[in-house]
Amino acid sequence: MESAHTVDDEAGSVDDEDVDTLTIGRRIRQVRTAQGMTLEALAGAVDRAPSQLSMIENGRREPKLTLLRAIARALGTSLDALLESEPLDERAAMEIALERAMRGQTFQALGIAPFRIAKTMPDDALRTMLALQGEIERLRDERAATPEEARRANVSLRRLMRMQNNYFPELEQRARDILTAVDHPGGPLTQRTASDIAAHLGFTLHYVPDLPQTTRSVADIRNGRLYLSSRLSSKGDPRTAVLQALSSRILDHTEPTGYAEFLRQRVETNYLTGALLMPEAHIVPALQAAKRDRSLSIEDLRDTYSVSYETAAHRFTNLATVHLDIPVHFLKVHESGTITKAYENDDVNFPADRLGAIEGQMCCRKWTSRVVFDVDDHFNPYYQYTDTGNGTYWCTARVEFSSEGAHSVSVGVRFDDTKWFLGRDTANRGVSKHSVEVCCRRAPEDLEAAWRAHSWPNVRTPRTLLATLPTGSFPGVDTTDVYEFLEAHAPR
Repeated sequence: MESAHTVDDEAGSVDDEDVDTLTIGRRIRQVRTAQGMTLEALAGAVDRAPSQLSMIENGRREPKLTLLRAIARALGTSLDALLESEPLDERAAMEIALERAMRGQTFQALGIAPFRIAKTMPDDALRTMLALQGEIERLRDERAATPEEARRANVSLRRLMRMQNNYFPELEQRARDILTAVDHPGGPLTQRTASDIAAHLGFTLHYVPDLPQTTRSVADIRNGRLYLSSRLSSKGDPRTAVLQALSSRILDHTEPTGYAEFLRQRVETNYLTGALLMPEAHIVPALQAAKRDRSLSIEDLRDTYSVSYETAAHRFTNLATVHLDIPVHFLKVHESGTITKAYENDDVNFPADRLGAIEGQMCCRKWTSRVVFDVDDHFNPYYQYTDTGNGTYWCTARVEFSSEGAHSVSVGVRFDDTKWFLGRDTANRGVSKHSVEVCCRRAPEDLEAAWRAHSWPNVRTPRTLLATLPTGSFPGVDTTDVYEFLEAHAPR
């Protein structure tokens, strides 16, 4: 018998990438058990400890070539037979598959520690675990491919919003109940009232400098503490941060089980926040009076309630159709031209992909939401009439700035409804035929002829183009960071 210490170092180990240590180990076990040989007997025949051979059979140790030859001789077979790629029996194949699964990312992500697959473990148990692992992998792959899933969920949600004219009476009622509970006198919501709502819900507010970067706030439900950033920018609204965090508690949201539910919860949270900041009972009479005076203005709403232009525009879309009988549309467009938010119930024709998704599409260069970026006057609102393939629309737009760059926010109505708004006398005109023609989606023919063959732009690829949606129940949130933060700040 050859000594492992005199020959193995020269022969080297079986490290060919095509040789699977799990398969080799299971094949050794299969041949050994078929011959009725115990592990101890084989270990004695090759001058090794049974524990060492057990690790080889379980694929946890890579065997030396010389040891493999000795094992083959002891089993009365050849080295080639142990290394061949012939299929194993079903039991061995299932054990190998489960071993590989335990070493993979799925088990690790679920926090399942690898365990020894005992010979007494029923075959049905192995099949069940492999089936569960396969289904988890399928769901992960499905979620990893969620740019399409996200668009489908967004399209479905927007259809619901359009069907209800972007008005949700149950959320308006929740807002009324909460404001009544804290004795809100009506009118704009103050920071003190926001704190009163937190106290009513059993939370104390804590402003900290080390809030996890992937969050806007963190609620410690166990201890009734709501953590917010003490580094709120000068343009930020402290009321909004508090109310968005509390809205999920008011609405009894549970951990979302998919992107569609996550998206729905986010829309509900933003809606309820707006309904608390700009109470329906107070804002509707003011809007109705402004309509009678033909002086509707998003800027006036923004100033009256001390909210952002985007919040005022969103809130107007909630109430305009139901209470003013005015169909509207809303657009938020990044300075790159990409549409990031959209809503319409006035038959305006936005660009959409094959699924009907508007978000992510390029906004027409002739539309108010794009033209406003070229306007030097950022103090006064910008108004424009735009002739489209399905009628003329009037829009009012503003540019707002954030860490993600500049965005335009616009609200528009059909020509016949322009008479109710300030800014209807604007001389700004545009023509957008993107719904029926190529319009601005291609360069003018003379420019294309002059430059297409003589230019090569280096694309600044959007960071979201190649990335899948972040995984997890709360996409993009580093849960480890959140849990460590809560552990560090929890009262002792």
